[in-house]
Amino acid sequence: MTAITSASAVLGALLIAILQATSAQALNNRSWVSRTGSDANPCSVAQPCATFQHAHDATVPGGEISVLTPGDYSFVNITKSIGITNDGSGEAGILATSGIAAVFVNAGAGDVVSLRGLVLEGAVSGDFGIFFTTGSALHVQNCVIRNFQGTQGFGILFGNHGHSKLFVSDTIIFNNGTNGPTGGILIIPQTAADSADVTLDRVHSENNVVGLRVDAGAGSGARVVARDSVFSGNLDAGIYALNVNFTDPGALIVVDRSTAANNGAAGIRAEGTHANVLLSGSTITRNGVGIDTIAGGALISYANNKNNNNIGAEGTATAFFSLF
Repeated sequence: MTAITSASAVLGALLIAILQATSAQALNNRSWVSRTGSDANPCSVAQPCATFQHAHDATVPGGEISVLTPGDYSFVNITKSIGITNDGSGEAGILATSGIAAVFVNAGAGDVVSLRGLVLEGAVSGDFGIFFTTGSALHVQNCVIRNFQGTQGFGILFGNHGHSKLFVSDTIIFNNGTNGPTGGILIIPQTAADSADVTLDRVHSENNVVGLRVDAGAGSGARVVARDSVFSGNLDAGIYALNVNFTDPGALIVVDRSTAANNGAAGIRAEGTHANVLLSGSTITRNGVGIDTIAGGALISYANNKNNNNIGAEGTATAFFSLF
């Protein structure tokens, strides 16, 4: 009886040790961060961690990271489905430095990432607010992305592999870019096998180099809908569809109930065959040129737009759709 009892005690002790180790290694369904937290903590609401990266690593795929207090939570490399949410704690920020993306998304083919209520700050030397390479979809809601003016200089760079979707709503993107194609938002699938579907809803892209650039130069398909949005004060074009390889499906931007105003070079530019902009219920004014179509690029109007009072030429639509 004593031997049996002793064996049971040993097995019981081993079982407790195994369960304790498993518990210690378990990931959270929801993790929490706080300005006063520590990355030595388990990222619980009672013992929050200090950075988004540690919280990401401590969270199950498909889980959530929530913000308890205002603070700078450092850059994060996202490799799985996850949501990062700040719903009213104050400014939850990420300060990026040169060569670093505030948020880098390198997730799996079926992964969905959500960012809400964040302030991404480039402090002039930062290169990328959000840099997306792989994943199924990225949702950006109620965010501020500003001052990314490093060697690269993008508010959002959506340079995806595979077929990916981007949804941005109620977000302001400003003061980004240094030269060339840099600026507020760049959509650029990487190969002919890749494609992007993008929806911008109530987005302000202002005072960048380029407000929105959709580039299908790799032979890919890039399709963007911009609704109830403003592209203003950008150094080059407010909205720019580009397809230098002239291949189909090319770059398509649908602009609905939006404004392109006070942009230095052009309100809307379409360059290259199969670089098309469809325009409905929108205003183009006080730009260097209103509508700029180059090398077969086309702007198709629904005949309910206002294109006037531009500094240089107004430009004209390439074609018109009949209103229903």
